[in-house]
Amino acid sequence: MALGFTLIWLTLLILIPLSGLAWRSSELGWAKFWSIAIDPRTLNALRISFGTAFAAACVNVVFGIVLAWVLVRYRFPGKRIIDAMVDLPFALPTAVAGIALATLYAPNGWIGQFLTPLGIKIAFTPVGIVVALVFVGLPFVVRTVQPVMEEIDKEVEEAAATLGANRFQTIWRVLLPGLAPAVLTGFALAFARGVGEYGSVIFIAGNLPFKSEIAPLLIVIKLEEYNYAAATGIAAVMLILSFAMLLVINLIQSWSRRRYGNGA
Repeated sequence: MALGFTLIWLTLLILIPLSGLAWRSSELGWAKFWSIAIDPRTLNALRISFGTAFAAACVNVVFGIVLAWVLVRYRFPGKRIIDAMVDLPFALPTAVAGIALATLYAPNGWIGQFLTPLGIKIAFTPVGIVVALVFVGLPFVVRTVQPVMEEIDKEVEEAAATLGANRFQTIWRVLLPGLAPAVLTGFALAFARGVGEYGSVIFIAGNLPFKSEIAPLLIVIKLEEYNYAAATGIAAVMLILSFAMLLVINLIQSWSRRRYGNGA
């Protein structure tokens, strides 16, 4: 019964909408679909969406591992507050996050006003998009890696330190091999969230075509123009690229499980 309920739920929420998108895209015909896919504005929006999501996921992997390690291995005042703040992006509406980040990093913002004289511009550029995606994606890495790190015996780290390893070597050679599957899972989740993120991005991106326009925003623009064919085509391209990249990540994840799980 549980399996049947799960299949029905997945069919209603995932399979039917995706099938509708694929069916609507097939009505365009190959020539029209291809012309939409290779349109310079579409290609640039896809490049920004996937490129910034990938960059943000890489940043989240580095800082997510460090933050998870600190939360697991250290005791300090305010630890519970920091641990709770990790989940803040889950509860905070994305639009609120976008407005807050734009307020901070705008040229006249609290942080941006000090960066502008140095020639550093974050808001209304792709860098601002990466900042927003780092904010919304960090909890995925931390919460994926943290439980696995808690299961690793602290004596392993102490043995590495006894043998002369510094903290960086301990993380790189002792912790990371066992954390690899969890790290890849967190990376995939953060990347997938970043590709489809909309609310926190549009306020800080500037939304300039060929500069800081993301693919989800371009889809909304096409819908507002009643150009449903273009919106459907762009959405289908995003779907294909997302499936392809997640397939690659899952293959790498399976390989890492086999390698490190077998003690190779």
